[in-house]
Amino acid sequence: MNERLPACARCGLRPAERACLYKEGRGPNFCPTQKMKETLDEAMLRYRESTTFEFARQASIQEGEGYADREAIPFVLRPFKSRLEETHEFAARMGYRRLGLAFCVGLRSEAGALDKVLTARGFEVVSVICKAGCIPKEEIGLTDSQKINPGTFETVCNPVGQALVLNKVKTDFNILLGLCVGHDSLFFQHAQAPTTVFAVKDRVMGHNPMAALYTLGSYYRRLKK
Repeated sequence: MNERLPACARCGLRPAERACLYKEGRGPNFCPTQKMKETLDEAMLRYRESTTFEFARQASIQEGEGYADREAIPFVLRPFKSRLEETHEFAARMGYRRLGLAFCVGLRSEAGALDKVLTARGFEVVSVICKAGCIPKEEIGLTDSQKINPGTFETVCNPVGQALVLNKVKTDFNILLGLCVGHDSLFFQHAQAPTTVFAVKDRVMGHNPMAALYTLGSYYRRLKK
């Protein structure tokens, strides 16, 4: 691997030794904290832009308030807020009122439940299913053999359409629920409002893709070969 490229995931230093966590810390040859100071200084300039500054400030406050007993000595990490709670709390912190919910047809029940929670918290929820538009898969060049169920009529997942609908109604903040790999990328590319992800699609792992990483030493060790 090119040693000039950042590779933080390969850093073997203990947290207490790392330059990214402590001023007196150090880093390997691929450490961006030590090797890409000019780029990171540019990032700080962007944080000073008014909208980015407030968004970053509130996000960090939200992060801190997700832990209990922060004044205790000795301090022990004790998280106590779910992502569901943090999502609606952050939206409230930012003064958002109209929330966009872009969800997968396979998670329509979960989308309904999330809609109820957010509505109960006083938000106006605009939701768009991935199949909006009823566009045949042939329209984007798929052959019959490339469908999930060949020989049937299937509609495309339409993340660009989801994004444009939410842009049209001017959502303040968007929430993604269960969009497929690639479809989520298209949504990010075309959405105008800031977007967070509540859950991702993983058909095998019950929408918990971390499970494959947690079992790399056993059931999924084949992925390392």
